[in-house]
Amino acid sequence: MTKILKIHAGHYWSDGGAFLGVLPYAIWGKKIQTDEKRRKRLDLNLALIVTEDRRILIDTGLGNRLSAKQEEIYRPSAFALPAALAELGYRDRDITDIILTHLHFDHAGGIITGTGARDILTFPNATHWIQKDEWEMAKTPDTTNRAAYDFEHQLSLLDGTCKLKLIEGDVQIAEGITCVKSGGHSVGSQFVQIDSPAGFYIYAGDIIPTRFHTSAAITSAYDVCRSDTVAAKKLIYDRLKAKNGTLILNHDTTFWEIPISELKV
Repeated sequence: MTKILKIHAGHYWSDGGAFLGVLPYAIWGKKIQTDEKRRKRLDLNLALIVTEDRRILIDTGLGNRLSAKQEEIYRPSAFALPAALAELGYRDRDITDIILTHLHFDHAGGIITGTGARDILTFPNATHWIQKDEWEMAKTPDTTNRAAYDFEHQLSLLDGTCKLKLIEGDVQIAEGITCVKSGGHSVGSQFVQIDSPAGFYIYAGDIIPTRFHTSAAITSAYDVCRSDTVAAKKLIYDRLKAKNGTLILNHDTTFWEIPISELKV
């Protein structure tokens, strides 16, 4: 029996205006709580898919190696992923697969753990599934994307190892579990489709990070191609409607999963 478990890996604060993109503050400012710098709290809601022989984690959160500047900008909580897994009875060595929706710091930072003396792969036995376009952009970013990635800090320990699996397009990595390339938020963004006896789910990543973003028109200013994000939302909603499925939100502070029947899309 496939189980889909919520893993809360902590939280951080991000600029509200950038996160809500083209939507004016006059509209969202009355509806969303922010701090004194108009930063919005974002939870790090990961998903663990447990099958008979696989334990597949989607995204890894911030990790424990943020710089002093990042700490000041983002006000992160302590990295809660190891403790959250332990509460469910799992250790780092139990994870067989990591699916990275994309490689921005709040999703890929937990790939590596700093032990004080050195840095190590957080999940030493896991195969890391990443879209090839996303990996290549993270490794050699262009001018637009240079600020979005830190390859040496977050990804270099994976480079050239058997733990890295670069994929192109839509790939089923286990029965009923498919990585679907969407682009939009980043050049190689992917969402995860889970079709199991437990139900049909889509973990949308930063294509639909919060309930506020369930509207097709609301996209983040961090998206590299807004039209691709909108197209990806339509694809996600079409598939959820066809299967009467459930949407999983990765950054919302209140909602983790929402049945498609409860969304006006």
